[in-house]
Amino acid sequence: MSDTFRIGIVSGKLGDVDGVSLEVDKWIGVFNTLGHEVFTIAGYYRSPVENVPESHQFTIPAIRFGSDRQTLYERHFFPHLSKVPPRDTENERRDLIEQLQSEGQETGELIYEQLADNRIDVLIGENTNAMPMTLLGGIGLYHVATEKRVATIFHHHDFWWERSRFSNSHIESLLNRIMPPVDISHEHVVISSYAGHILSSLKRVQPHIVPNCEDFDNPITIDDYNSSFRSDLGFSADDILVVQPTRVVRRKRIEDSVRLVGRFLGRYPQYRERLHYIVSLYQGDEPDENYVAEIRELAESLGVRLHFISERVASVRGTDAVGRKLYTNRDVLANADIVTYLPIWEGFGNALLEAIAARVPVVTTTYLVYKTDISVAGIRNIEIRDRYDEDGRLVIDDAVLEAMQRVLEHPGERAELVERNFEAARREFGLSTLSDRLATVFAAYGDEIRASRMRIRKSSARYSV
Repeated sequence: MSDTFRIGIVSGKLGDVDGVSLEVDKWIGVFNTLGHEVFTIAGYYRSPVENVPESHQFTIPAIRFGSDRQTLYERHFFPHLSKVPPRDTENERRDLIEQLQSEGQETGELIYEQLADNRIDVLIGENTNAMPMTLLGGIGLYHVATEKRVATIFHHHDFWWERSRFSNSHIESLLNRIMPPVDISHEHVVISSYAGHILSSLKRVQPHIVPNCEDFDNPITIDDYNSSFRSDLGFSADDILVVQPTRVVRRKRIEDSVRLVGRFLGRYPQYRERLHYIVSLYQGDEPDENYVAEIRELAESLGVRLHFISERVASVRGTDAVGRKLYTNRDVLANADIVTYLPIWEGFGNALLEAIAARVPVVTTTYLVYKTDISVAGIRNIEIRDRYDEDGRLVIDDAVLEAMQRVLEHPGERAELVERNFEAARREFGLSTLSDRLATVFAAYGDEIRASRMRIRKSSARYSV
């Protein structure tokens, strides 16, 4: 039998600048190199997926993040997501759950139709059965994997019990059953050793660990396209650009980064007229109407010149509706002098790897996965221990400010820091690592995929007219 497969990737959205979309792009590149054929099934595409023919990119609106149905179910099932949660009776809630499961099964049939029509051998669920941001997609893929017995790899980037907004729900039994499901015929992939430990402890499964990876063989540099970034956005060649290369999400603790920059300017006022703090990405799929305003207010109070530039950043280069250049996050990082990355929690750290690939000094918290999976690889940044005061603010030692000043003023020390990190990250988190890990997953799962292929072909032949 052939060792190459037709792979269908399922996600609530693709072609975006979030970590899941970016990692999917890397997986697709590796799959193409290994000789597999890739199809995508998404709720929507912010941009077309590169390296997949448009004829292989399908849309099922029901699995879209933020769809009308998703929003309705979120309001009724997750009290933390609404200022005034609906007060459903027990019967009303039972009816809603039955309705959700019925629509989810219908969504599963839509996924299966795409799979059968395109002779797809194996599905990969991208966080569909780890985070309830596409409930219909999660139930649908569960239906396809368990009832249709389709070979399915569940790729988990983070889990619903790690997010406070999902920790209290009226559908916990459903989430426990399908997010993620446990079946001997399924494979699971997680992105860190910590996630692997948690999943094996809670679900008694042994997942593969495939860390976030980056293309260090084609590193991020200044080129003819992104060399115009500074002038295009109103910055001078002498300005100091401190970049937060993430979405605007509370767990990213952007307020701590603003305080860090404010502290730095207070200690070294000579940089005040030249330093700009840039947040490159948009608010994203975790809406919080107050957070941006809070960050703006804090920056103003500390004299930090703050710039939100998400309208100029996309997953691929191009132009916007009025003809302005769109830059990728990699382009922004190529122009950065320092990167701030101070999450209180992170599944892994895609933006961190991108900054290392751009050879930019990073100020980072020693968040859990950083300690368990990243620093052990020999990576050393300007590190802030993950300690918080009684008001919940990150405790920032003066030594951190001094280290920031040194990398700005001493090119030799800067070069030594970024080169050491670049080589360590390339060794442990390069695309060769990704290719080897994915090859291992498919070698272990190959027999089940072939058996699933035969079941799908027989089913299609039986019901064809």
